[in-house]
Amino acid sequence: MFKKSVLTAAVLASMLSVSAQAADWSDTSMGLKYGTKFAEPFNSKDIAKTVASFTHVSGYKYGSNFFTIDYLMSSKDDPAFVGATSGAREFYAIYRHTLDIGTVSGSSFKFGPVKGLGFTAGFDVNTKDDAGYNSKKQMLVAGPTLKFDVPGFLDVSLLQLWESNAPYSTYTNSGVARYSYDAHPMISAAWGTPVAGFWFKGVANFIASKGKNEFGGATKAETFIDLALMYDLSGPIGAPKNAFQVGLGYNWWKNKFGNDANGAAGRGAFARTPTIRAEYHF
Repeated sequence: MFKKSVLTAAVLASMLSVSAQAADWSDTSMGLKYGTKFAEPFNSKDIAKTVASFTHVSGYKYGSNFFTIDYLMSSKDDPAFVGATSGAREFYAIYRHTLDIGTVSGSSFKFGPVKGLGFTAGFDVNTKDDAGYNSKKQMLVAGPTLKFDVPGFLDVSLLQLWESNAPYSTYTNSGVARYSYDAHPMISAAWGTPVAGFWFKGVANFIASKGKNEFGGATKAETFIDLALMYDLSGPIGAPKNAFQVGLGYNWWKNKFGNDANGAAGRGAFARTPTIRAEYHF
């Protein structure tokens, strides 16, 4: 898994590097975050995780690109396999392209606080080695995006999701062939804005039920909110402005992956996770 994922990440990073050369603007960063209160469905324990990230954002005349890949390293409370004393390992990648409809059509879509209209499409993909599920998620997304006129940015999208997975349990040594959930919508907001000398950024996703899961059970609507308040330490260490940022974050995830936090998935389907974070931008 590790070799294939690293190769995939390297190819994507190379493609993004080439595209950045033609971009009007770009920001690339590497980050670390750590928390001790992560959660996984059907696991009642608090899980410590270290997350290493690579993120690239760029814009050109007709739109923008966003790509991020996280490498999540769990403590032994989220074991790599049955009986393991080491934690699970996961790669999770997200790509989004937003086409600026106003620029393409030559028309203005400004109204009220909205400064523009886009069309967003992309994908999520992950691979995880753990004892109970071994996620192999694949998901396509597409839908309109409203861009708001605020300091920094605020984008709100209504996206349709087409998701599938092919889990495997090392408890039973059995798996499920790739299973496609019902297509379902998501309202997604992403923002970054200056606040009293800090940079406040985050993402909030409100995701509808995706029908039956691969085992025939009903799924629940889920809410994912990830916030961060970052401080620029670049000046004191002699780096360019906004190059090195540190801060605190909070992750709130109810009915994680569509599992009912009030059902069999238990408290592990409701994560409330404070984190510490650091980012280097170049």
